[in-house]
Amino acid sequence: MRQVQTAVLERDTTFDADFATEPYEVAWAGEARWFVHTLSASGEDVAVRLVTQISPDGLTWCDLDGHEHVVTGPGLVTWPVERFGQWLRLRGTVTGGNPSAKLRIYLTAKS
Repeated sequence: MRQVQTAVLERDTTFDADFATEPYEVAWAGEARWFVHTLSASGEDVAVRLVTQISPDGLTWCDLDGHEHVVTGPGLVTWPVERFGQWLRLRGTVTGGNPSAKLRIYLTAKS
């Protein structure tokens, strides 16, 4: 029987600069998927730029594939993560004039 686990890494958190989620250990999983729900975004030309990061130890991080996901307003975005090794986290940057974005960030992993 396959196992599935969903982690809520950020819940209704407002960001206005660079951030990273808490690391999450998923060595047992064969696949993973990010879900980022933007509840609100304010400021001039606000964009939230998101990159999946991986780590061998949960301490030192690098971008997984260099692919950046850009969110410019409310809504839900999702993308799969493959060949990730042991630890995952999401790195984000909020840009624009006086920007802020309220987010929920979920990581779903499946064996």
